[in-house]
Amino acid sequence: MKLYESELKVMEALWKQGEATAGELARILGEQVGWNRNTTYTVIKKCVSKGAIRRSEPGFRCIPLISRQEIQQEETQELIDRMFAGSKPVFLNAFLKNTGLSQEERRQLKQMIEEWE
Repeated sequence: MKLYESELKVMEALWKQGEATAGELARILGEQVGWNRNTTYTVIKKCVSKGAIRRSEPGFRCIPLISRQEIQQEETQELIDRMFAGSKPVFLNAFLKNTGLSQEERRQLKQMIEEWE
């Protein structure tokens, strides 16, 4: 499922809340990014049509149907496929060369790799 930047803003607000009414999301996004109610409702409807949010009554209650982790995995895989020919080692090498890691971050990565094995 591909979510665009505006849809991710709605999802981020919803993930933080757990679930919320459309009105609550409109208030939150109005404060955070300056959206008006109509903009928020339009983006919520797009998320509903994509299956990312379930709408229930009463009160146009919004419930996330996809987790942040699922979106992160899909977006990361799309990036790796598109920019690194699907190679995770090539992606990781490019990432590490450009960002550098602290000693603590290296320790955490080593621990993660050991747990995956």
